[in-house]
Amino acid sequence: MRSTLSTIAAVLTAGALTLTLAACGGSGAGSTTLRVGTLSDAPPSIYLENGRFTGYDNELLRDIAKREGFEVEFVGTEFSGLLAGVANGKFDIGSSTISSTEARKKTVAFSNGYNTGFTTVVTAKGANLKDVAALSGKRLGVVQGSVQDEFAGGKVAGAQVVRFPDYNAGFAQLKNGTLDGWVVPQDIGQKYLDQNPGVPLELGYTVEDKDTPSAFAVAKKNADLLNKLNDGLAKAVADGTVARIYAQFYKNTPLSKELQQGGPGLPVKNAGA
Repeated sequence: MRSTLSTIAAVLTAGALTLTLAACGGSGAGSTTLRVGTLSDAPPSIYLENGRFTGYDNELLRDIAKREGFEVEFVGTEFSGLLAGVANGKFDIGSSTISSTEARKKTVAFSNGYNTGFTTVVTAKGANLKDVAALSGKRLGVVQGSVQDEFAGGKVAGAQVVRFPDYNAGFAQLKNGTLDGWVVPQDIGQKYLDQNPGVPLELGYTVEDKDTPSAFAVAKKNADLLNKLNDGLAKAVADGTVARIYAQFYKNTPLSKELQQGGPGLPVKNAGA
């Protein structure tokens, strides 16, 4: 009888341990560790360095996670499938300088904003592509599904839009002369220019993205996680952490005054809110 009871107790203990481990893993707002979909090639915002996902977006998210009592596991992905991956539960959070556009709000919910920026067209030196009219009929490279894809495909009449899965692929095509322009966030374009001083390129037409700040994406049904992100972000703005992390990655671009220490932040209103 003692042996039988001991066996039953061992089985019950093992079962309880299995349930505990299951509760701590996997995806979802109640998990200890949340999966974050991100890119690996878009410095200074999001990139892979020595096997570690870093950049302004991801270091800020690490700080928010610590404040709010969860951990993050970063997973590299292509931007074109990121929002769908968040919506269907493959990822708990999307962290990739995602502009909070009205069209994207139909698929996911967004945290409040943590950055603003500019869209720019990187061109060969002397190409003189300084306005939208000059871009008509040109071969413009974009990351598929990005705001820059929307810009080139919707606001540049007659543009030949060439879509790539990531930034490195588009930059390679620009360098070998098969593209007239490479449409990217300005900070990413400048970073590539700085890293490739021997390549005769320059920044051409540039437009400010002022109404759709970058924000973290979550599934529409995950209100608890959205509240945690907004709470942690507000605290990070208030105590100057956002400004400190931003300064680590952006040496020459000023932080929006709304995100400076004690600022009001950049509220994002989600669809149906």
